[in-house]
Amino acid sequence: MGKKTVHVSDFSGAVIGDDADVVRIVVLEHPDLMTGPVQLEALAAEVESIDDAALDVVVVDIFDAHGDGEARRVTLNASEFDALATGTPMGEVLKTAERVKPPKQARKAPADKLDYATMEHAGKPHRGKTTDEEAELVRDNLDKINERLATEGLRIVDPANPEHAARYGFPEPGPLEV
Repeated sequence: MGKKTVHVSDFSGAVIGDDADVVRIVVLEHPDLMTGPVQLEALAAEVESIDDAALDVVVVDIFDAHGDGEARRVTLNASEFDALATGTPMGEVLKTAERVKPPKQARKAPADKLDYATMEHAGKPHRGKTTDEEAELVRDNLDKINERLATEGLRIVDPANPEHAARYGFPEPGPLEV
């Protein structure tokens, strides 16, 4: 048994017989759009005039005393915005204007990434590099950390184990005396 998908224009309700005639439109902003972007399908012929109807717009953020530090976003016709520059053409004003650097994104650790430099996670086996903070925490609180690790069913930190000694900065075990 086969399945057939029938596309129908969201604008006119007309059946779109040829897949090549299907145009997908994502509406990003609209006064009646309350829940975020939506997707529509239409016949190619129904949207031919969109490019001709397109407006040259300018989107600006206005920071003033009324906004309590928050920006007010305004979209306006480019010609209306250009008319604000009376001494020099707007193109020249924009070329010489101070560039705005995008805000730095605070780099957050992924939600599932553990901080091994805390009493809650120090000493747990992991593949990453052991930080100086974790190593010091393990050395200074070995009994508490080993008790927690044992309770959690994990291997305990053994200062006599050469791998653990190197990882957490314990002194190398000396030669065994007979």
